[in-house]
Amino acid sequence: MKNNKIVIYIGILVVGVLLGWLLFGGSSKKDTEHNHDAISETNQLWTCSMHPQIMQPEPGDCPICGMDLIPAENGSDGLLADQFKLTKNAMALANIQTSIVGKGNVEGNTIKLSGKIAENEEANAVQVSYFAGRIERLNVSFTGEEVRKGQLLATIYSPELYAAQQELITAASLKESQPALYKAVRNKLKLWKLSENQINQIEETGKVKENFPVYATFSGTVTEKLVEQGDYIKQGQPLLKIANLNTVWGNFDVYENQIDRFKKGQEVMITTNAYPNKEFKGKVDFIDPVLNTKTRTVTLRIVLSNKDDVFKPGMFVTANIEGSTAKNDEVLTIPASSVLWTGERSVVYLKTNPDQPIFEMREIKLGNQIGNEYEVVEGLFVGNEIVTNGTFTVDAAAQLQGKKSMMNKDGGKVMTGHEGHLGMDNNASNKESDHTNMNERLKVSAKFQEQLKAVFNEYINLKDALVKEDSKSTSANATTLLNKLNKVDMKLLSDNKAHNHWMSLEGEIKSSATSISETSDIESQRDHFKHLSSHLINAVQLFGVNEKVYVEFCPMADNNNGAYWLSKEEKVINPYFGEAMLTCGEVKQVIE
Repeated sequence: MKNNKIVIYIGILVVGVLLGWLLFGGSSKKDTEHNHDAISETNQLWTCSMHPQIMQPEPGDCPICGMDLIPAENGSDGLLADQFKLTKNAMALANIQTSIVGKGNVEGNTIKLSGKIAENEEANAVQVSYFAGRIERLNVSFTGEEVRKGQLLATIYSPELYAAQQELITAASLKESQPALYKAVRNKLKLWKLSENQINQIEETGKVKENFPVYATFSGTVTEKLVEQGDYIKQGQPLLKIANLNTVWGNFDVYENQIDRFKKGQEVMITTNAYPNKEFKGKVDFIDPVLNTKTRTVTLRIVLSNKDDVFKPGMFVTANIEGSTAKNDEVLTIPASSVLWTGERSVVYLKTNPDQPIFEMREIKLGNQIGNEYEVVEGLFVGNEIVTNGTFTVDAAAQLQGKKSMMNKDGGKVMTGHEGHLGMDNNASNKESDHTNMNERLKVSAKFQEQLKAVFNEYINLKDALVKEDSKSTSANATTLLNKLNKVDMKLLSDNKAHNHWMSLEGEIKSSATSISETSDIESQRDHFKHLSSHLINAVQLFGVNEKVYVEFCPMADNNNGAYWLSKEEKVINPYFGEAMLTCGEVKQVIE
């Protein structure tokens, strides 16, 4: 009987345990999962879309601008501090391509240097007046006029010379009794560069000349008029600057790491856009012994024969010099399209993970340009994978994510306004409501794209006017662009991200275009065009215009800081220099 009771108790206990598991086991699992999610949420960081350096453990307002914080990307992807990642969509849209760095053999290749034609200072002269007076007549009408030695340049009335002639006439009557006085008076006139014939004529006729001629003492081209007719001048005052342009100088900048590649007497082939099918021979005449500490370059000078008046001072020229490496023939080379310049630094973007679109900026030092490649002196190694197409897009993404970039070498807070490079308008790029990549195409209506394309077409007309150096048409095109811009309907942008981007970009485009329309100075227009291009590049990247667009770059524009522009064709036609350097530049990105 006792054993039966024990069996019953055990059975009741087993049934109780089984019922408890059935009733409460599932909820326990759910609680566990819920707690796991809670823990995960507590690890979430929050940031500001306008100030990505802000990181807080909970949502709230940005302490800098007051905007709502948004969830930050989870850092569990293993990225280092300077690395950033692009989406596959952004990679495809920007046609980003990479290649492996390797060594190339440069034997037999030419080194290209860019430079300018200058007057041969050794063949220059300054025409002066040897006596004081008033210019009664100036026979040189304009700069650029050719003069010959002995040619009459000016006629001057000189009270001092008038008195000296009277002294000569008086002394001539006393030359037998006072020969020393007579000789002294004649020598005084000779010091004023009067010839023997002129002095004898005054003495023989006994007549005083009121106006005296000034003859050219040098043959050449007048490069500067320093006086005007009617001016009073002092003895020894310069009247004209005259340059003999039978020979000219070609001045080229050579970086300090290139100096050992050149020597005096080395043969050079010169080309210029003015005569694209001709080459001119020259030799290295001088290598400046003093280094320019700002640019880290020395001046290499080539003397060129110019008897046919081919070269004009100020003309851009290219020197092609047969070069060899200083230590060995194999050097590290990279495509020119992979390099971005700030004027002081050269940077490339490394793809740090072969299987994922993860990038990192790398500052490098360049050597010679060899064809369409550059030697790399420092910063890269064989086997590194670098971006060779779409470098601009990758740099813009780095700026957006607060990473090291071309104009922000320390990373973190991004510069604003016009201080960013080549068109990455950081005010616009930071005003995102989430972490969408700046270069990832935003979905907008076809009608909005058509309206933006109308603005873009007027931009192209403006660019073409700058190429022709037509400041009047440039100003008119800018006004038309503003009219097209005012017709863009912002209500077509229903998405908040697209709306915020366009608000920022529209204001910057309008500001730059207005500045261009209000000036007739071509250089000022080109400076504003640089900023206009930067903002329109962003707009075309973000919204598209249903047309293939080329982003082109010239490293010599903007005082060698480099500048970008948009084009409908792959052929480079430079709006920053016009005919002076029409084909300077290269395609940096293709926007589909």
